[in-house]
Amino acid sequence: MSNQQIVSGTGVSRRVFLAGAAGAAALGALGVAGCSQPKGSGSSSSEGKEQSHDIIIIGAGGAGMSAAIAAYDAGVQDVILLEKAEAVGGNTSFSSSGMNASETKFQKEQGIEDSNELFAQETLDGGHNTGDPVLVHFMCDHSAATIDWLDELGIVLDNITSTGGMSVKRCHRPTDGSAVGATLVPGLESQVNNRRIEVEKSMTATELVLDDSGAVVGVKAQDSKGRETTYKAKAVIMASGGLGSNKELISKYRPDLADYSSTNQPSATGDGYTMAEAVGAELVQMDQIQIHPTVGVVEGGNSGQPAPLIAEAVRGSGAILVNQDGKRFFDEMSTRDKVSAAELEQPGKYAWEVFDQTVYDANKAIKNSYEKKGLVVTGSSLDDLASKIGVDAATLQATVDAYNAITTSGATDEFGRTKSCIAFVDGNYYAIKVTPGIHHEMGGIKINDNNEALKADGSKIPGLYAAGEVTGGIHGNNRIGGNAVCDITTFGRNVGEVVAAAIK
Repeated sequence: MSNQQIVSGTGVSRRVFLAGAAGAAALGALGVAGCSQPKGSGSSSSEGKEQSHDIIIIGAGGAGMSAAIAAYDAGVQDVILLEKAEAVGGNTSFSSSGMNASETKFQKEQGIEDSNELFAQETLDGGHNTGDPVLVHFMCDHSAATIDWLDELGIVLDNITSTGGMSVKRCHRPTDGSAVGATLVPGLESQVNNRRIEVEKSMTATELVLDDSGAVVGVKAQDSKGRETTYKAKAVIMASGGLGSNKELISKYRPDLADYSSTNQPSATGDGYTMAEAVGAELVQMDQIQIHPTVGVVEGGNSGQPAPLIAEAVRGSGAILVNQDGKRFFDEMSTRDKVSAAELEQPGKYAWEVFDQTVYDANKAIKNSYEKKGLVVTGSSLDDLASKIGVDAATLQATVDAYNAITTSGATDEFGRTKSCIAFVDGNYYAIKVTPGIHHEMGGIKINDNNEALKADGSKIPGLYAAGEVTGGIHGNNRIGGNAVCDITTFGRNVGEVVAAAIK
Protein backbone atom coordinates (compact mmCIF):
# COMPACT_ATOMS: atom_id res chain seq x y z
CA MET A 1 0.00 0.00 0.00
CA SER A 2 1.39 3.42 -1.03
CA ASN A 3 1.09 6.47 1.13
CA GLN A 4 1.63 10.19 0.99
CA GLN A 5 1.87 12.85 3.63
CA ILE A 6 -0.42 15.86 3.80
CA VAL A 7 1.13 18.91 5.45
CA SER A 8 -1.11 21.82 6.31
CA GLY A 9 -0.43 25.44 7.09
CA THR A 10 -0.68 24.58 10.78
CA GLY A 11 2.12 22.04 10.48
CA VAL A 12 -0.20 19.13 11.34
CA SER A 13 0.53 15.99 9.33
CA ARG A 14 -1.50 12.91 8.57
CA ARG A 15 -1.27 9.90 6.27
CA VAL A 16 -3.62 9.37 3.37
CA PHE A 17 -3.54 5.85 1.91
CA LEU A 18 -4.24 5.01 -1.71
CA ALA A 19 -5.17 1.39 -1.98
CA GLY A 20 -4.37 -1.05 -4.78
CA ALA A 21 -2.62 -0.83 -8.10
CA ALA A 22 -4.53 2.27 -9.22
CA GLY A 23 -3.23 4.19 -6.23
CA ALA A 24 0.31 3.04 -6.78
CA ALA A 25 0.15 3.97 -10.44
CA ALA A 26 -1.16 7.42 -9.60
CA LEU A 27 1.67 8.05 -7.16
CA GLY A 28 4.21 6.79 -9.64
CA ALA A 29 3.33 9.73 -11.88
CA LEU A 30 4.13 12.31 -9.21
CA GLY A 31 7.91 12.39 -9.59
CA VAL A 32 9.61 14.76 -11.98
CA ALA A 33 10.68 11.85 -14.14
CA GLY A 34 7.16 10.41 -14.32
CA CYS A 35 5.07 10.08 -17.48
CA SER A 36 2.49 12.68 -18.42
CA GLN A 37 -1.11 11.92 -17.61
CA PRO A 38 -4.15 12.94 -19.64
CA LYS A 39 -4.99 16.59 -19.04
CA GLY A 40 -7.29 17.03 -16.07
CA SER A 41 -7.51 13.34 -15.23
CA GLY A 42 -9.37 12.77 -12.00
CA SER A 43 -11.32 10.41 -9.79
CA SER A 44 -13.41 10.32 -6.65
CA SER A 45 -12.72 8.56 -3.38
CA SER A 46 -14.28 8.33 0.05
CA GLU A 47 -11.96 11.12 1.15
CA GLY A 48 -12.92 13.53 -1.65
CA LYS A 49 -12.21 14.22 -5.29
CA GLU A 50 -8.77 13.80 -6.80
CA GLN A 51 -7.17 15.23 -9.92
CA SER A 52 -3.77 14.77 -11.54
CA HIS A 53 -1.93 17.44 -13.53
CA ASP A 54 1.61 18.15 -14.63
CA ILE A 55 1.82 21.55 -12.91
CA ILE A 56 -0.34 23.13 -10.23
CA ILE A 57 -0.07 26.87 -9.73
CA ILE A 58 -1.49 28.32 -6.52
CA GLY A 59 -2.67 31.83 -7.31
CA ALA A 60 -3.85 33.40 -10.59
CA GLY A 61 -2.35 36.85 -10.17
CA GLY A 62 0.35 38.33 -12.36
CA ALA A 63 3.00 35.80 -11.33
CA GLY A 64 0.72 32.78 -11.54
CA MET A 65 -0.72 33.61 -14.95
CA SER A 66 2.73 34.48 -16.31
CA ALA A 67 4.00 31.11 -15.10
CA ALA A 68 1.07 29.24 -16.64
CA ILE A 69 1.51 30.89 -20.04
CA ALA A 70 5.27 30.33 -20.05
CA ALA A 71 4.96 26.68 -19.03
CA TYR A 72 2.30 26.03 -21.65
CA ASP A 73 4.35 27.66 -24.39
CA ALA A 74 7.37 25.60 -23.28
CA GLY A 75 5.45 22.43 -24.06
CA VAL A 76 3.63 21.50 -20.84
CA GLN A 77 -0.07 21.93 -21.48
CA ASP A 78 -1.54 20.17 -18.45
CA VAL A 79 -1.40 23.19 -16.16
CA ILE A 80 -4.04 24.26 -13.67
CA LEU A 81 -4.36 27.50 -11.72
CA LEU A 82 -6.07 27.46 -8.32
CA GLU A 83 -7.39 30.92 -7.43
CA LYS A 84 -8.84 31.73 -4.02
CA ALA A 85 -10.87 34.71 -5.21
CA GLU A 86 -13.84 34.80 -7.56
CA ALA A 87 -11.75 36.47 -10.24
CA VAL A 88 -8.15 36.30 -11.39
CA GLY A 89 -5.66 39.11 -10.90
CA GLY A 90 -4.94 39.29 -7.18
CA ASN A 91 -3.04 42.38 -6.09
CA THR A 92 -1.77 42.81 -9.64
CA SER A 93 -5.21 44.16 -10.52
CA PHE A 94 -4.45 47.15 -8.29
CA SER A 95 -0.95 47.79 -9.64
CA SER A 96 -0.82 51.42 -10.62
CA SER A 97 2.57 52.84 -11.52
CA GLY A 98 4.04 50.48 -14.10
CA MET A 99 6.89 48.03 -14.66
CA ASN A 100 10.53 48.99 -14.25
CA ALA A 101 12.80 47.55 -16.90
CA SER A 102 16.20 48.47 -18.36
CA GLU A 103 17.81 48.41 -21.80
CA THR A 104 14.37 47.97 -23.38
CA LYS A 105 13.51 48.59 -27.00
CA PHE A 106 11.05 51.28 -25.93
CA GLN A 107 13.73 53.13 -23.96
CA LYS A 108 16.04 52.98 -26.96
CA GLU A 109 13.32 54.25 -29.28
CA GLN A 110 12.77 57.22 -26.96
CA GLY A 111 16.46 58.00 -26.49
CA ILE A 112 16.58 56.94 -22.84
CA GLU A 113 20.02 55.69 -21.86
CA ASP A 114 19.92 52.97 -19.23
CA SER A 115 21.75 49.82 -18.20
CA ASN A 116 20.92 46.62 -16.37
CA GLU A 117 23.77 47.27 -13.99
CA LEU A 118 22.41 50.71 -13.03
CA PHE A 119 18.91 49.28 -12.56
CA ALA A 120 20.29 46.56 -10.29
CA GLN A 121 22.44 48.96 -8.29
CA GLU A 122 19.56 51.37 -7.71
CA THR A 123 17.31 48.47 -6.70
CA LEU A 124 19.88 47.26 -4.19
CA ASP A 125 20.49 50.81 -2.94
CA GLY A 126 16.74 51.40 -2.63
CA GLY A 127 16.48 48.29 -0.47
CA HIS A 128 19.39 49.57 1.65
CA ASN A 129 21.54 46.69 0.37
CA THR A 130 19.47 44.05 2.13
CA GLY A 131 18.21 42.37 -1.05
CA ASP A 132 19.73 39.24 -2.59
CA PRO A 133 22.15 40.46 -5.31
CA VAL A 134 21.74 37.24 -7.31
CA LEU A 135 17.96 37.64 -7.53
CA VAL A 136 18.16 41.38 -8.15
CA HIS A 137 20.63 41.02 -11.01
CA PHE A 138 18.59 38.19 -12.51
CA MET A 139 15.45 40.33 -12.48
CA CYS A 140 17.15 43.37 -13.97
CA ASP A 141 19.13 41.43 -16.58
CA HIS A 142 15.95 39.74 -17.83
CA SER A 143 13.61 42.73 -17.56
CA ALA A 144 13.94 43.85 -21.19
CA ALA A 145 13.18 40.32 -22.40
CA THR A 146 10.04 40.36 -20.24
CA ILE A 147 8.93 43.64 -21.83
CA ASP A 148 9.39 41.96 -25.23
CA TRP A 149 7.53 38.86 -24.04
CA LEU A 150 4.58 40.95 -22.84
CA ASP A 151 4.61 42.88 -26.10
CA GLU A 152 4.38 39.60 -28.01
CA LEU A 153 1.34 38.74 -25.87
CA GLY A 154 -0.29 42.01 -26.89
CA ILE A 155 0.51 43.82 -23.62
CA VAL A 156 2.29 46.97 -24.75
CA LEU A 157 4.08 49.03 -22.07
CA ASP A 158 5.73 51.84 -24.03
CA ASN A 159 4.83 54.94 -21.99
CA ILE A 160 7.87 55.49 -19.77
CA THR A 161 8.14 57.58 -16.60
CA SER A 162 10.09 57.68 -13.32
CA THR A 163 9.47 56.36 -9.82
CA GLY A 164 11.12 57.21 -6.52
CA GLY A 165 14.64 55.85 -6.12
CA MET A 166 15.28 55.55 -9.86
CA SER A 167 17.58 58.02 -11.63
CA VAL A 168 16.44 57.04 -15.12
CA LYS A 169 13.03 56.83 -16.74
CA ARG A 170 12.43 53.09 -16.73
CA CYS A 171 8.86 52.67 -15.42
CA HIS A 172 6.94 51.24 -18.38
CA ARG A 173 3.20 51.90 -18.53
CA PRO A 174 0.41 51.30 -21.04
CA THR A 175 0.47 53.66 -24.01
CA ASP A 176 -2.25 55.94 -22.60
CA GLY A 177 -0.57 56.25 -19.19
CA SER A 178 -3.29 54.29 -17.39
CA ALA A 179 -2.70 52.03 -14.38
CA VAL A 180 -0.63 49.03 -15.43
CA GLY A 181 -2.75 46.44 -13.61
CA ALA A 182 -5.84 47.32 -15.65
CA THR A 183 -3.93 46.38 -18.80
CA LEU A 184 -1.71 43.57 -17.50
CA VAL A 185 -4.36 41.42 -15.82
CA PRO A 186 -6.90 41.33 -18.70
CA GLY A 187 -4.03 40.77 -21.13
CA LEU A 188 -2.65 37.81 -19.22
CA GLU A 189 -6.14 36.40 -18.58
CA SER A 190 -6.90 36.56 -22.30
CA GLN A 191 -3.73 34.62 -23.08
CA VAL A 192 -4.56 32.01 -20.42
CA ASN A 193 -8.02 31.61 -21.93
CA ASN A 194 -6.66 31.43 -25.47
CA ARG A 195 -4.51 28.46 -24.42
CA ARG A 196 -7.45 26.90 -22.60
CA ILE A 197 -5.41 26.66 -19.43
CA GLU A 198 -7.70 25.49 -16.65
CA VAL A 199 -8.48 27.98 -13.88
CA GLU A 200 -10.36 26.92 -10.75
CA LYS A 201 -11.73 30.06 -9.09
CA SER A 202 -13.05 30.30 -5.52
CA MET A 203 -10.67 27.45 -4.72
CA THR A 204 -8.57 27.90 -1.58
CA ALA A 205 -5.37 25.88 -1.30
CA THR A 206 -4.99 24.66 2.28
CA GLU A 207 -2.24 22.02 2.37
CA LEU A 208 0.75 20.82 0.40
CA VAL A 209 1.06 17.09 -0.21
CA LEU A 210 4.42 15.37 0.38
CA ASP A 211 5.56 11.92 -0.60
CA ASP A 212 7.74 9.76 1.65
CA SER A 213 10.92 11.36 0.29
CA GLY A 214 9.77 14.84 1.28
CA ALA A 215 8.99 16.00 -2.24
CA VAL A 216 5.93 18.17 -2.83
CA VAL A 217 3.59 16.17 -5.04
CA GLY A 218 0.29 17.96 -4.76
CA VAL A 219 -2.12 20.33 -3.07
CA LYS A 220 -5.31 19.98 -1.09
CA ALA A 221 -7.89 22.70 -1.68
CA GLN A 222 -11.44 23.61 -0.76
CA ASP A 223 -14.11 25.26 -2.86
CA SER A 224 -16.50 27.92 -1.59
CA LYS A 225 -18.80 25.23 -0.19
CA GLY A 226 -16.03 23.52 1.77
CA ARG A 227 -15.72 20.54 -0.56
CA GLU A 228 -12.16 19.21 -0.76
CA THR A 229 -10.16 18.18 -3.79
CA THR A 230 -6.66 16.73 -3.83
CA TYR A 231 -4.68 17.95 -6.82
CA LYS A 232 -1.63 15.81 -7.59
CA ALA A 233 1.20 17.11 -9.70
CA LYS A 234 4.80 16.73 -10.76
CA ALA A 235 5.48 20.26 -9.51
CA VAL A 236 3.70 22.94 -7.52
CA ILE A 237 4.31 26.66 -8.09
CA MET A 238 3.38 28.89 -5.16
CA ALA A 239 2.20 32.26 -6.51
CA SER A 240 -0.33 33.08 -3.81
CA GLY A 241 0.63 36.72 -3.17
CA GLY A 242 1.02 38.64 0.06
CA LEU A 243 -0.58 39.03 3.48
CA GLY A 244 -1.83 42.61 3.53
CA SER A 245 -5.41 41.57 4.33
CA ASN A 246 -4.49 39.28 7.23
CA LYS A 247 -4.44 41.34 10.44
CA GLU A 248 -3.24 38.33 12.44
CA LEU A 249 -0.13 37.79 10.34
CA ILE A 250 0.56 41.53 10.15
CA SER A 251 0.38 41.66 13.93
CA LYS A 252 2.72 38.66 14.14
CA TYR A 253 5.44 40.17 11.99
CA ARG A 254 4.79 43.91 12.42
CA PRO A 255 2.51 44.71 15.37
CA ASP A 256 3.14 48.43 14.82
CA LEU A 257 1.24 48.21 11.51
CA ALA A 258 -1.79 46.34 12.84
CA ASP A 259 -4.15 49.31 12.56
CA TYR A 260 -3.02 50.58 9.15
CA SER A 261 -5.29 50.49 6.12
CA SER A 262 -4.22 48.15 3.33
CA THR A 263 -4.19 48.42 -0.44
CA ASN A 264 -4.39 44.62 -0.72
CA GLN A 265 -7.38 42.76 -2.09
CA PRO A 266 -9.33 40.64 0.45
CA SER A 267 -7.83 37.26 -0.49
CA ALA A 268 -4.25 38.42 0.22
CA THR A 269 -4.16 36.53 3.49
CA GLY A 270 -0.69 34.96 3.40
CA ASP A 271 -1.79 31.34 2.97
CA GLY A 272 1.25 30.55 0.87
CA TYR A 273 3.69 31.52 3.60
CA THR A 274 2.18 29.15 6.14
CA MET A 275 1.81 26.28 3.68
CA ALA A 276 5.39 26.59 2.48
CA GLU A 277 6.80 26.98 5.98
CA ALA A 278 4.96 23.83 7.04
CA VAL A 279 6.95 21.75 4.53
CA GLY A 280 10.28 23.23 5.55
CA ALA A 281 10.65 26.34 3.39
CA GLU A 282 12.60 29.19 4.94
CA LEU A 283 10.77 32.51 5.21
CA VAL A 284 13.09 35.51 5.02
CA GLN A 285 12.61 39.19 5.99
CA MET A 286 8.95 38.71 6.91
CA ASP A 287 9.02 41.83 9.08
CA GLN A 288 9.70 43.93 5.99
CA ILE A 289 6.15 44.98 5.19
CA GLN A 290 6.14 48.06 3.00
CA ILE A 291 3.82 50.97 3.57
CA HIS A 292 3.06 53.15 0.56
CA PRO A 293 3.06 56.93 1.09
CA THR A 294 0.15 57.79 -1.19
CA VAL A 295 -2.90 55.76 -0.22
CA GLY A 296 -6.11 57.67 -0.79
CA VAL A 297 -8.09 58.63 2.31
CA VAL A 298 -11.73 57.58 1.94
CA GLU A 299 -14.04 59.46 4.25
CA GLY A 300 -16.06 56.98 6.29
CA GLY A 301 -13.64 54.09 5.61
CA ASN A 302 -13.22 51.56 2.81
CA SER A 303 -16.11 49.23 3.72
CA GLY A 304 -13.87 46.18 3.61
CA GLN A 305 -12.45 47.04 0.19
CA PRO A 306 -8.77 47.69 -0.54
CA ALA A 307 -7.65 51.22 0.27
CA PRO A 308 -7.15 53.08 -3.02
CA LEU A 309 -3.53 53.36 -4.10
CA ILE A 310 -2.50 56.60 -5.79
CA ALA A 311 0.11 55.69 -8.38
CA GLU A 312 3.67 56.79 -7.81
CA ALA A 313 3.59 57.88 -11.44
CA VAL A 314 1.48 60.88 -10.37
CA ARG A 315 4.44 62.20 -8.38
CA GLY A 316 6.71 60.98 -11.15
CA SER A 317 4.84 63.30 -13.52
CA GLY A 318 5.35 66.33 -11.28
CA ALA A 319 2.89 66.28 -8.36
CA ILE A 320 3.94 67.58 -4.95
CA LEU A 321 2.97 66.74 -1.38
CA VAL A 322 1.89 69.49 1.02
CA ASN A 323 0.76 69.32 4.62
CA GLN A 324 -2.33 70.95 6.10
CA ASP A 325 -0.35 74.17 6.42
CA GLY A 326 0.04 74.21 2.64
CA LYS A 327 3.79 73.58 2.79
CA ARG A 328 5.97 70.95 1.14
CA PHE A 329 7.95 68.92 3.65
CA PHE A 330 10.06 66.32 1.79
CA ASP A 331 11.47 65.21 -1.56
CA GLU A 332 8.45 63.51 -3.13
CA MET A 333 10.67 61.36 -5.35
CA SER A 334 12.62 59.80 -2.51
CA THR A 335 12.08 56.14 -1.61
CA ARG A 336 8.73 55.03 -0.25
CA ASP A 337 9.94 54.33 3.26
CA LYS A 338 11.39 57.82 3.65
CA VAL A 339 8.40 59.64 2.14
CA SER A 340 6.03 57.62 4.34
CA ALA A 341 8.03 58.44 7.46
CA ALA A 342 7.98 62.14 6.59
CA GLU A 343 4.21 62.08 6.08
CA LEU A 344 3.66 60.50 9.46
CA GLU A 345 5.43 63.47 11.06
CA GLN A 346 2.90 65.95 9.60
CA PRO A 347 -0.21 67.21 11.40
CA GLY A 348 -2.86 64.51 11.20
CA LYS A 349 -0.34 62.08 9.66
CA TYR A 350 -1.55 62.81 6.13
CA ALA A 351 -0.74 65.04 3.18
CA TRP A 352 -2.38 66.54 0.11
CA GLU A 353 -1.01 65.40 -3.24
CA VAL A 354 -1.33 68.53 -5.37
CA PHE A 355 -0.97 68.73 -9.16
CA ASP A 356 -2.00 70.70 -12.23
CA GLN A 357 -3.70 69.88 -15.51
CA THR A 358 -0.42 68.64 -17.04
CA VAL A 359 -0.11 65.90 -14.43
CA TYR A 360 -3.83 65.14 -14.64
CA ASP A 361 -3.62 64.59 -18.39
CA ALA A 362 -0.49 62.43 -18.11
CA ASN A 363 -2.14 59.93 -15.73
CA LYS A 364 -5.37 58.41 -17.03
CA ALA A 365 -5.94 56.66 -13.71
CA ILE A 366 -6.85 60.03 -12.16
CA LYS A 367 -9.91 60.39 -14.38
CA ASN A 368 -10.68 56.71 -14.85
CA SER A 369 -10.29 55.63 -11.23
CA TYR A 370 -9.52 58.24 -8.56
CA GLU A 371 -12.23 60.71 -9.58
CA LYS A 372 -14.82 57.95 -9.81
CA LYS A 373 -13.97 56.98 -6.24
CA GLY A 374 -14.52 60.54 -5.06
CA LEU A 375 -10.88 61.08 -4.11
CA VAL A 376 -10.06 64.10 -6.26
CA VAL A 377 -10.72 67.69 -5.18
CA THR A 378 -10.80 70.09 -8.14
CA GLY A 379 -10.23 73.84 -8.04
CA SER A 380 -10.62 76.29 -10.91
CA SER A 381 -7.55 78.08 -9.56
CA LEU A 382 -4.97 77.55 -6.87
CA ASP A 383 -6.92 79.87 -4.55
CA ASP A 384 -10.10 77.89 -5.19
CA LEU A 385 -8.32 74.59 -4.47
CA ALA A 386 -6.81 75.99 -1.26
CA SER A 387 -10.25 76.97 0.04
CA LYS A 388 -11.67 73.52 -0.77
CA ILE A 389 -8.94 71.60 1.04
CA GLY A 390 -8.76 74.04 3.94
CA VAL A 391 -5.22 75.35 3.58
CA ASP A 392 -4.03 78.96 3.53
CA ALA A 393 -4.14 80.20 -0.06
CA ALA A 394 -1.14 82.51 0.25
CA THR A 395 1.00 79.74 1.74
CA LEU A 396 0.01 77.27 -0.96
CA GLN A 397 0.74 79.86 -3.64
CA ALA A 398 4.19 80.52 -2.18
CA THR A 399 4.82 76.75 -2.09
CA VAL A 400 3.89 76.34 -5.74
CA ASP A 401 5.93 79.40 -6.75
CA ALA A 402 9.01 77.99 -5.04
CA TYR A 403 8.46 74.62 -6.72
CA ASN A 404 7.99 76.23 -10.14
CA ALA A 405 11.27 78.12 -9.71
CA ILE A 406 13.17 74.81 -9.76
CA THR A 407 12.47 74.52 -13.49
CA THR A 408 11.78 78.11 -14.53
CA SER A 409 14.86 79.70 -13.00
CA GLY A 410 17.02 76.77 -11.93
CA ALA A 411 16.45 77.26 -8.22
CA THR A 412 17.74 74.63 -5.83
CA ASP A 413 14.97 72.72 -4.09
CA GLU A 414 15.28 72.99 -0.32
CA PHE A 415 14.21 69.34 -0.02
CA GLY A 416 16.66 68.08 -2.60
CA ARG A 417 14.22 67.08 -5.30
CA THR A 418 15.92 66.96 -8.69
CA LYS A 419 13.70 64.55 -10.62
CA SER A 420 10.35 64.97 -12.34
CA CYS A 421 10.00 68.65 -11.44
CA ILE A 422 7.63 70.70 -13.59
CA ALA A 423 6.28 74.24 -13.52
CA PHE A 424 2.58 74.15 -12.72
CA VAL A 425 0.49 75.97 -15.32
CA ASP A 426 -2.56 78.17 -14.71
CA GLY A 427 -5.91 76.45 -15.01
CA ASN A 428 -7.50 73.67 -12.99
CA TYR A 429 -5.64 72.42 -9.94
CA TYR A 430 -6.24 69.14 -8.16
CA ALA A 431 -5.58 67.54 -4.78
CA ILE A 432 -5.93 64.06 -3.29
CA LYS A 433 -5.71 63.43 0.45
CA VAL A 434 -3.19 60.66 1.09
CA THR A 435 -1.66 58.77 3.99
CA PRO A 436 0.67 55.76 4.32
CA GLY A 437 -0.94 52.32 4.11
CA ILE A 438 0.16 48.68 4.01
CA HIS A 439 1.07 47.83 0.45
CA HIS A 440 3.55 44.97 -0.04
CA GLU A 441 5.14 42.09 1.86
CA MET A 442 8.76 42.24 0.79
CA GLY A 443 9.79 39.12 2.66
CA GLY A 444 8.66 35.59 1.92
CA ILE A 445 9.75 32.17 0.70
CA LYS A 446 13.47 31.97 0.07
CA ILE A 447 14.20 31.03 -3.56
CA ASN A 448 17.13 30.81 -5.96
CA ASP A 449 17.22 32.12 -9.53
CA ASN A 450 15.49 28.93 -10.68
CA ASN A 451 12.56 29.85 -8.42
CA GLU A 452 13.13 26.70 -6.36
CA ALA A 453 11.89 26.95 -2.77
CA LEU A 454 14.74 26.58 -0.29
CA LYS A 455 15.15 25.35 3.25
CA ALA A 456 17.13 27.24 5.88
CA ASP A 457 20.23 25.18 5.06
CA GLY A 458 20.01 26.18 1.40
CA SER A 459 18.79 22.81 0.17
CA LYS A 460 15.88 22.60 -2.26
CA ILE A 461 12.41 21.33 -1.50
CA PRO A 462 11.80 18.94 -4.42
CA GLY A 463 8.71 19.79 -6.41
CA LEU A 464 8.08 23.22 -4.84
CA TYR A 465 8.71 26.49 -6.65
CA ALA A 466 7.59 30.04 -5.90
CA ALA A 467 7.22 33.39 -7.65
CA GLY A 468 5.82 36.84 -6.97
CA GLU A 469 5.02 38.57 -3.71
CA VAL A 470 5.03 35.27 -1.80
CA THR A 471 8.81 35.16 -2.26
CA GLY A 472 11.41 37.15 -0.36
CA GLY A 473 14.89 38.51 -0.93
CA ILE A 474 14.40 40.59 -4.05
CA HIS A 475 13.35 43.93 -2.60
CA GLY A 476 15.18 43.90 0.72
CA ASN A 477 13.70 46.27 3.26
CA ASN A 478 12.32 48.77 0.75
CA ARG A 479 10.72 48.07 -2.62
CA ILE A 480 11.17 50.57 -5.43
CA GLY A 481 7.92 51.57 -7.12
CA GLY A 482 7.56 49.70 -10.43
CA ASN A 483 9.72 46.77 -9.32
CA ALA A 484 6.85 44.52 -8.23
CA VAL A 485 5.46 44.15 -11.74
CA CYS A 486 8.97 43.44 -13.01
CA ASP A 487 9.39 40.86 -10.25
CA ILE A 488 6.13 39.00 -10.84
CA THR A 489 6.33 38.88 -14.63
CA THR A 490 10.06 38.18 -14.92
CA PHE A 491 10.16 35.49 -12.23
CA GLY A 492 6.71 34.25 -13.22
CA ARG A 493 7.86 33.71 -16.79
CA ASN A 494 11.09 32.15 -15.52
CA VAL A 495 9.46 29.66 -13.17
CA GLY A 496 7.07 28.48 -15.88
CA GLU A 497 9.96 27.77 -18.22
CA VAL A 498 12.12 26.20 -15.49
CA VAL A 499 9.39 23.83 -14.32
CA ALA A 500 8.43 22.89 -17.86
CA ALA A 501 12.02 21.96 -18.61
CA ALA A 502 12.32 19.99 -15.38
CA ILE A 503 9.27 17.78 -15.95
CA LYS A 504 9.46 17.25 -19.71
